Amino acid sequence: MGSHPQRTPFYGVLMLITFMIAGLWARDLPWVWLRVIVYIALVLMAMVGFVMTFRDLS
Repeated sequence: MGSHPQRTPFYGVLMLITFMIAGLWARDLPWVWLRVIVYIALVLMAMVGFVMTFRDLS
């Protein structure tokens, strides 16, 4: 990815941190159906962030 190969893991870490903070916000939502939708979106985002962070460890 350009001349900065460490940019992708950094974005992955930012996504994981955002996932954790948004999860704290989502637990206080008043409607269960909205919580479920947000949690599903957050889990997908966390999986992408995890892959972006640890893709170059092999």
